[in-house]
Amino acid sequence: MSGAFRTIAWEGDALLLLDQRVLPAVESMRRCTDPSTVADAIRTMVVRGAPAIGVSAAFGLVLAVRSAWKKGRPWRRAFDEAATELSGTRPTAVNLFWAIDRMRREAAALPDDPAAAFARLEERAIALFEEDVAANRAMGEHGAKLLPAKGNVLTHCNAGALATAGYGTALGVIRASVAAGKRIHVYVDETRPFLQGSRLTAWELMKDGIPCTLITDSMAASLFAAGKIDAAVVGADRVAANGDVANKIGTYGVAVLCKVHKVPFYVAAPRSTIDVKLSTGKRIPIEERDPSEVTHLMGIRVAPHGVPVYNPAFDVTPARYVSAIVTEKGVLKPPLAGAIRKLFR
Repeated sequence: MSGAFRTIAWEGDALLLLDQRVLPAVESMRRCTDPSTVADAIRTMVVRGAPAIGVSAAFGLVLAVRSAWKKGRPWRRAFDEAATELSGTRPTAVNLFWAIDRMRREAAALPDDPAAAFARLEERAIALFEEDVAANRAMGEHGAKLLPAKGNVLTHCNAGALATAGYGTALGVIRASVAAGKRIHVYVDETRPFLQGSRLTAWELMKDGIPCTLITDSMAASLFAAGKIDAAVVGADRVAANGDVANKIGTYGVAVLCKVHKVPFYVAAPRSTIDVKLSTGKRIPIEERDPSEVTHLMGIRVAPHGVPVYNPAFDVTPARYVSAIVTEKGVLKPPLAGAIRKLFR
């Protein structure tokens, strides 16, 4: 499953990114040949999802070194400039900073020879790509054990192959469940205002032939009230040391509905998404995006000119609402703060 398309592809001199802004109408790859075009792709949501952002940034640093090598410039300076530019693109997704830090540590031990530096950093970026896919598949296996043999699962935003190097986090759990023979039907929140659910998650599930039904975000509560949701599975952009979870705006509402209706609320996230430097979710920076994402729908204005707009891209779900966090190392269960400390020992 999830082999019908590529989100990220490395060509040795360019990074190809599936342009998620124009899905599902157009399947188009954007070719990035320097770190600035990678940074722009991250900033403008050509590529999105914390793991995919991290992997893309790693290849952006490789492109910086390659460009310096070909132009006869000192590669370390080009690397540092690119790292600064890439770090400024999306503040909430911690995988971005995790990947850049991994590449920095690798670069610090390398010789001044740009060709050798390029080869080693390319190798490291490819390893990060492969590690992400392997982690997603491991999360899928662990998380599949949590879902019922037959039932309806709600998901919010897109935490699938499009948001990762491949396979997916939340959708990886669903994919693994279906592969194991479980009869899962997915209710897909459309996820306003960027419509990651309707444009991306529904597209992925239909590519894999997994039964799904698209709903508007405001319809979820009625499904819970009718007893039609057996579990919710979402991804994460950052998890604090106490288990608070930052994810796409609207996730907190889903978690509250799960708590009220006694439905398990699961988060699927790799270890790299857990930020043990932040004690609670209150310290997670929340990106606020352009008002046009709210005032316009697919380029068409749907709100009055001049109306004030509040457009946070993420919200924070307190750990007390989280039934479990599925990582590649296993399932973390409450109390989550203790489980996270044990994971990082």
